[in-house]
Amino acid sequence: MTRDVRLLNTGSLLELSRRLRAAGNENIRQSMHRRIRRAAEPLRSELQSTMRGLDIRPPGRTTRPGGPSPTTRPLRATIADAIRISVRTGASPGATVWVDKGRLPPDLKNMPKVINDGRIRHPVYGNRRKWVTQWAQPPWWDSTVRRHLPRMEREVARIVDDVRRRLE
Repeated sequence: MTRDVRLLNTGSLLELSRRLRAAGNENIRQSMHRRIRRAAEPLRSELQSTMRGLDIRPPGRTTRPGGPSPTTRPLRATIADAIRISVRTGASPGATVWVDKGRLPPDLKNMPKVINDGRIRHPVYGNRRKWVTQWAQPPWWDSTVRRHLPRMEREVARIVDDVRRRLE
């Protein structure tokens, strides 16, 4: 998904990364890496639970019609399982939370963005002559990230300060 979340304070993290390499203390670097990942974990967990519980329905309907999905893979769970975290402490330090398109089937690669926009248009049970439009609660990704961003920025700033103090 193009709207990935990046926890970056480029100047502070780059300077800190250089000082960590110069100090050669691998324990401090591993601790910083672990703490930054821990700061991003609640966001990933909430993004996954938001996706799994997302309400997708045709307009005007209050209940879900029809029976079980004709496919063997549930849409929401497949997308939720593709949400990943990456933490770097090297040359380009920071953390990224994103939907890994490599973990999605080829026909669902664009689906996280489409669902975030709120309008899903698809053929009915694969019949390309009959299409339906469904609506999702937009924006599942953006609103969840917005709620978590201030907390994550505070935690990363605290981590950077702690590591800086340990290096002095």
